[in-house]
Amino acid sequence: MKFDIVTIFPNFFDSFKGEALIARALKKKIISITAHNLRSYSNDKRGTVDDRPYGGGAGMVLMFEPIYKAVIKIKKRNVSSRIIAFNPKGKKFNENMAQRLSKYDQLIFICGRYEGIDERVMREIANEEISIGDYVLFGGEVPAMVVMESVTRLIPGAIAKQESVENESFRDVKGIGKEQLTKYIEYPHYTRPEVISVDKKKLRVPKVLLSGNHKKIDEWRNKHSK
Repeated sequence: MKFDIVTIFPNFFDSFKGEALIARALKKKIISITAHNLRSYSNDKRGTVDDRPYGGGAGMVLMFEPIYKAVIKIKKRNVSSRIIAFNPKGKKFNENMAQRLSKYDQLIFICGRYEGIDERVMREIANEEISIGDYVLFGGEVPAMVVMESVTRLIPGAIAKQESVENESFRDVKGIGKEQLTKYIEYPHYTRPEVISVDKKKLRVPKVLLSGNHKKIDEWRNKHSK
């Protein structure tokens, strides 16, 4: 299994790779973990990877183009790959998802920061969006570690006794009640440029966010919040 992480903090994973069963799995070449600095794929010498959100608002949004360039470079040919973006509106991560993801040859994680990621990344690059819980973190690096550890322990050879995996798994456990949670998921974010050309398609920012009409922008944001 090859784990590739797109992040603005590649050193975040150094201690994670050096400890316990993850370190042993790396040494045995059962897995590999590579953190790719998103700033290396910036369009300018300053390493800019974020910009202001269209429609106004606090914080900065990670741009589409550096992420697109990174994923194109990282994605391996002729292997089964899955591109995952971490997002509060994503599907809640669980053991069954870990089991499914463990069957791929390569997992690429897109780690958000600041206010979020340009929504066009979710639509055009990511194969799926994952959330690890109903709470807010500074970025996607911790969720990436959660998924990597959960998936790694399911790969044959990563844990000495396979029985340990089978007995501790949450897969197909019956009789557990589902906790009903009311949650607010923030609206999609967009940043510069206004139009992106990808594979002969034009990916545009919704016109309402360019209108300057704050009432209509608020209505759009409320409509697209979950």
